[in-house]
Amino acid sequence: MKSEITISELARLMNVSVHQIRYFEEKGVLEPAYTSDNQYRMYGMDEIYRLSHILLLRKLGVPVGLLKECMDNYSADQSRHLLQHFLHDVEDELKRLEQLRQFIRKVLHEQQSYSSLSSPYAIKQRDAVHLARLVEMDPSANLGARQIVERARRVPHLFESDIHYVWDDSNRLTLYTETEAPGDLVMPEGEYLTLQRPADQDDEMDQMIEQFSNCAADQGYIIQGPMVLIEKSYLSLFSKHKLHYELQALISPTDRTCKEVRR
Repeated sequence: MKSEITISELARLMNVSVHQIRYFEEKGVLEPAYTSDNQYRMYGMDEIYRLSHILLLRKLGVPVGLLKECMDNYSADQSRHLLQHFLHDVEDELKRLEQLRQFIRKVLHEQQSYSSLSSPYAIKQRDAVHLARLVEMDPSANLGARQIVERARRVPHLFESDIHYVWDDSNRLTLYTETEAPGDLVMPEGEYLTLQRPADQDDEMDQMIEQFSNCAADQGYIIQGPMVLIEKSYLSLFSKHKLHYELQALISPTDRTCKEVRR
């Protein structure tokens, strides 16, 4: 009994197609041990090991054109460096996927939290948030694409971030994104009165701010510091043609702490 196997048997053994094996043969990286009298390609153990190395290198992303060079001419050091290079690529991809997983979880959590609210108003305990300045502008001016392009280059995934609109004592509007400490501005830890709703017009946002101020006054809350409007553009996935906003302000502790505000 011959110890070699046919191309079909090799394909089944290595879980590839016959077409792939023939393709590697066309590219000069895999040859049969011999061709039988009836023109069958026959493969032995050497070819099995060679094909396994080919498939490993392809799994690592080595182009077909470099396979022969890698297998026939690379030193042990070159092979080790090749694997280290692809290990680095894999680690980068894992980091990207972990960031994507965290973002998806954030979006789902934000949407679930919003949809479960019995009232758009609530009091929330917030940790300190550090903010980096993005754009400073007149509140009466419209935010333009040119302003975003010129100032947002350092924010790689701008519209996956929460954008904070902050009004200061001089009624100047500044846009911020969250960052690591220290940042340009700190929203301190504490209790915040919040209002969440979608909006697509400036007058809707003005109405939202007015209602928020009236609610704070009616409930007897003393607002500490600026009001902050947080744009969560990713939640527009769930409310077509409208951006989702959360208006918040730090309040003084009262005997109604952590009570849901109804209006």
